Amino acid sequence: MDEALIDCRACPRLVAWREQVARDKRAAFRDEAYWGRPVTGFGPSDAAMLVVGLAPAAHGGNRTGRMFTGDRSGDVLFAALYAVGAATQPTAIARDDGLRLLGTRVTAPVHCAPPDNKPTVAERDTCRHWLITELELLAPTVRAIVVLGAWGWQALLPALDRAGWQVPRPRPKFGHGVHYSIEPARSGRRDLELFGSYHVSQQNTFTGRLTPTMLEQVLTTAATAAGLTLTPPRPTPDR
Repeated sequence: MDEALIDCRACPRLVAWREQVARDKRAAFRDEAYWGRPVTGFGPSDAAMLVVGLAPAAHGGNRTGRMFTGDRSGDVLFAALYAVGAATQPTAIARDDGLRLLGTRVTAPVHCAPPDNKPTVAERDTCRHWLITELELLAPTVRAIVVLGAWGWQALLPALDRAGWQVPRPRPKFGHGVHYSIEPARSGRRDLELFGSYHVSQQNTFTGRLTPTMLEQVLTTAATAAGLTLTPPRPTPDR
């Protein structure tokens, strides 16, 4: 799936934007070779917990080639994953930085960086088959999903329906800290615990709408629901 995904050129606007950004670059990264292609999910293929965002950042994942890596949103997300024991280090700066996720995978409904961080509805729907495939591949092991933001929530629900889970009607409403149980609709699926969290965007984290503690609480609850046994890092003693 990943090999096919990185060659996708289905959305002309997104292709043009991701490649323009990779050519023009941000001054701080002028000496780096940008990825400039669709960004795959990151984490083990047998993950029990899945974290779903929105799309790669133009100078984050679109630069580094790894989801949520090299941008401010990723700084918050991976620090929280490390704090709850789901990541081996609190920072994510490059694909070869040694970071590993433990029982956890990170993905997005749209795999190319969009202008202004806003994919169109058509682009979301065109990219949906990748998310459906990823959910189908994770079906034997995934037990909990944490969705970052209302946009990702609305993109995920139809994909869950197509991938073999019975999404309730009316559809579950997004909110920070909400939790819904999703029943399977076909064989090979098990109950899935769905959690919502505000997105780790700078708009939310800089204003305090989403704090590290709030995010860690959702991740901890979801990890427990997924059956993960995680060991948070020991606090560093004061000197």
